[in-house]
Amino acid sequence: MEQNARMLLRITCPGRTGLVAAITGFLADEACFITELSQFDDLQTGRFFCRAEFYAPSSEMTPEMLSERFRAVGIRFDMDWRFIDPSIGHKTLILVSKFDHCLNDLLYRRATGELNLDVTCVASNHPDLEPLSRFHQIPYEVLPKGKSQLSTKALQEERIRELIETSDVELVVLARYMQILSDELCRDLAGRCINIHHSFLPSFKGARPYHQAYERGVKAIGATAHYVTADLDEGPIIDQEVARVDHTQGPDALQAVGRNMENYALARAVKAHSEHRVFLNGHKTVVLK
Repeated sequence: MEQNARMLLRITCPGRTGLVAAITGFLADEACFITELSQFDDLQTGRFFCRAEFYAPSSEMTPEMLSERFRAVGIRFDMDWRFIDPSIGHKTLILVSKFDHCLNDLLYRRATGELNLDVTCVASNHPDLEPLSRFHQIPYEVLPKGKSQLSTKALQEERIRELIETSDVELVVLARYMQILSDELCRDLAGRCINIHHSFLPSFKGARPYHQAYERGVKAIGATAHYVTADLDEGPIIDQEVARVDHTQGPDALQAVGRNMENYALARAVKAHSEHRVFLNGHKTVVLK
């Protein structure tokens, strides 16, 4: 089968009998060959989530064509559906500050083909990571500064919005971007802005989390990748990583472990989002494998 005929279908709707039969029946009637099908019924919320990966019978068949043919099924079951061409890179804006490990990891995984990202720009409130971005042949921009902290924040967010709109950005990744986004921008980016938090949320929020963990004598530390919301570090969790530690490891050793966990959790969250595996389910997420 032709690689460019590969497609995805993602669906959310109220749970009821006959959903899987309707989805697979439609794809069979269209002569589509299903290679992966994942679904989940949340009995608590009454919501149904589904992701199907398949090959269309012809490379000339577009997601728009299939979506129109699917309309009768979608309306019948009150579905929110989308057909997707997964060969198209996910347009992504990465925001960073001075820490380089998450950016370096994401760009390396992109270069090896592990992450299907079309990184339109790396933007930062510092110039430090420009050489890394340029090495990967990705535009780098230092966000503007104003005469005050308030004006700086306003100018930077205005420029971030411009970078999103001019390049039709689908995903914003805060790869250790050490600035708090405004409530308005968080709302506008709901479900398409991922942050990595250097803690196993909800523990040890705020500054110096590894020092907090050390002072508490923890036996496990972690990292959390989540969608950004107006409630700081409270957004729906996509992925988490945890590691066992002990009393011999000071703050510096914990930070070294933490950097790896931040890389792992963020990369998995970005990969899942870009492969359209993540569904918002109230204040939680459903991640279909």
